Amino acid sequence: MTFARATIAGAGLAGLSTAVRLVEAGLTVRIGDSAAQAGGRCRSYHDPQLGLTIDNGNHLVLAGNRSVAAFRATIGATMPLAGPDHADFAFADLAGGDRWMIRMNDGVLPWWVLSKRRRVPGTRTLDYARLAGLLTGGAADAVGDRIDATGPVWSKLMAPVLLAVLNTPPETGSARLTAAVLRESLLRGGKATLPRIAEPSLGAAFIDPALAWLAARDTPFTPGRRLRAIETLGDRATALDWGAGPEPVADDEAVILAVPPWVATTLLPEISAPDAFHSIVNGHFAIAPPEGAAQMLGVLGGTAEWLFAFPDRISVTVSAADAIVDLDREELARRFWADIQSAYRFTVPMPAWQIVKEKRATFAATPEQDAKRPPAATRWRNLFLAGDWTRTGLPATIEGALRSGETAARLAIGARTR
Repeated sequence: MTFARATIAGAGLAGLSTAVRLVEAGLTVRIGDSAAQAGGRCRSYHDPQLGLTIDNGNHLVLAGNRSVAAFRATIGATMPLAGPDHADFAFADLAGGDRWMIRMNDGVLPWWVLSKRRRVPGTRTLDYARLAGLLTGGAADAVGDRIDATGPVWSKLMAPVLLAVLNTPPETGSARLTAAVLRESLLRGGKATLPRIAEPSLGAAFIDPALAWLAARDTPFTPGRRLRAIETLGDRATALDWGAGPEPVADDEAVILAVPPWVATTLLPEISAPDAFHSIVNGHFAIAPPEGAAQMLGVLGGTAEWLFAFPDRISVTVSAADAIVDLDREELARRFWADIQSAYRFTVPMPAWQIVKEKRATFAATPEQDAKRPPAATRWRNLFLAGDWTRTGLPATIEGALRSGETAARLAIGARTR
């Protein structure tokens, strides 16, 4: 089988990553997406209520994310990612009034845990050594099976960080996925753990330069194009129905599904996929943050969990937000604004705001759901899967989405030699 062309359904980061790698390899590629714009969960848009361009959600990457760096380098993304010069993580406990800063050293040896000024207040070096239990264990183990999920290291550092990474209550999250994240961040030192934020937007940092790179190589993207059915025969996908009837899949054409898992299983009921999800709630407020505000602030004891300070807005993210996702939007805005004022220690009338809810933001990163993630290859030799919900070895992150695209493209390219 030699593929000279490829059709990709889905223009989120997984689909765009696949497209970029296939075009690099010389394939002719076309991309369709049911949405009105590319980006998927990482899309940016102008919100008339705020008068600002905002992201659908606040997505964090780390300086050590190799696929993020490779993707941005390939597409010529010149807008730098914002973030601190060192792996410093600020926290505020709104209930108890405590504030602390985790200050990791740049090198691989984590001597920061030896310093009272750098580690969680009230902790000992031995408390961090116990986290080594997260690096062992089987695929069926949850975080709570591997370590004691109590104490200040857990409540003031690991729990809020892992909740954001896994979008799952961390004690029930997959120990294997957690270990994978730790090996690529904390265990590689502060330089790899530097938090990086797309500023001014995810669109500017990832989506717009990718679309421009593809367009310059005659790779069309068609928005508002929903794949409604896939016909298969034997070991091949034979036709795609985009709403106007089946269109034959050419003998030299690969098909890549880079759609959400519930869409993929509707199109291909035979495949396995995660079927439990957690929500994310984001709030955006059209006001410049106070001078000296941390670019990223972890919040305990409130409704908000992480605050992001952009030059023109303050944004809030709540992960695994199932308990609040159905609350009235204005109630959420008022709760968030109260937390923002408490965290930043200022009193200002609530500005224009926007609440963005994603009820099925990511799969639940539990051992049970991780086991349901499919590989990129399928039993159909010309059909491949991409998405952060596939078997990337990582939770549902930007890095995982980009890697899934690399894998799908590599399989399709490799199949050209058979």
